[in-house]
Amino acid sequence: MAAVESGWLRGVLPLAIAAVLADGDRHGYALVQELAGRGFGTIRGGALYPVLGRLETDGVVEARWEPGEGGPGRKVYRLTEAGRDRLREESISWKQFSDAMDQLLAQSRQAPP
Repeated sequence: MAAVESGWLRGVLPLAIAAVLADGDRHGYALVQELAGRGFGTIRGGALYPVLGRLETDGVVEARWEPGEGGPGRKVYRLTEAGRDRLREESISWKQFSDAMDQLLAQSRQAPP
């Protein structure tokens, strides 16, 4: 899969982060690796950490510091119960949006040139 268009990525990154954190706590680099492995391309810290900060402010994620082994500590993020609720709601909205877009694109492929 080609790298995700940066405009699209900005719009879906909060939902994608929540979906990854639903599977377990992660630090920032692990989030980047997981999203890259899922076809989201390279996500830079300048895109990731502001989104994590907003999600934390909104109560969607909580962060805690873990001591590093032989190095500096790192922040580990976890999805809150409010975050799980929001993920469920936004997943439904995403499905509706995705279905509508799929229908629109299918129509455009059938339209005469």
